[in-house]
Amino acid sequence: MNPIVSIRNLSHAFGKGSLQKKVLSDISLDLNPGEVVILEGPSGGGKTTLLTLIGALRSAQSGSLKILQQELMGAKKQQLIQVRNQIGFIFQAHNLLDCLTAWENVSMSLKLHSAIPKSEYRRRSAEILSAVGLGEFLDCYPKQLSGGQQQRVAIARALVSRPRLVLADEPTAALDSKTGRDVVNIMQTLAKEEGCTVLLVTHDNRILDVADRILHMEDGRCR
Repeated sequence: MNPIVSIRNLSHAFGKGSLQKKVLSDISLDLNPGEVVILEGPSGGGKTTLLTLIGALRSAQSGSLKILQQELMGAKKQQLIQVRNQIGFIFQAHNLLDCLTAWENVSMSLKLHSAIPKSEYRRRSAEILSAVGLGEFLDCYPKQLSGGQQQRVAIARALVSRPRLVLADEPTAALDSKTGRDVVNIMQTLAKEEGCTVLLVTHDNRILDVADRILHMEDGRCR
């Protein structure tokens, strides 16, 4: 079975000339289908930069970066968008739209997939919201939900289109311990049921046990 993510000798730097700073150094790794991988390490070590490269949110500079069997090194903007649309993103900030209800926020991800008819939006959104324990809150606006509930909506939005890859950047940082545990358990269970790969960046030592594998990143190197 092919890896969902395959990276070889990936390096990345910010700035130019004398101001150039290398943030990733010769990284090679594979992420396999159905695997939950945690990326941990000190701030400034390159974790978020690596996540944005894997998520096709910025262009790769050197090495090989294959996501869903597509090479992103030298990829054009449209290719990056196509790959990005197949990935579920979960961030520390839930980034919900205050003017939309819970199910409408979730359905925003479905609009990226033209093959899914609009008539399916509410049903699919309701199904995934029920799976994260929010079946009774479909028509609530974000301001009517707690912080933990809002993060669950964000998780539902990331998973509703059944992506093969989920990228999560500090998803529990703003949550209390119980809510944070609930959130990662939901993420783990739903990811396993859907067979997708999860890469989770965290400083939260309380959730390390959900991982199939833990990678440490420091000074731009991964081990």
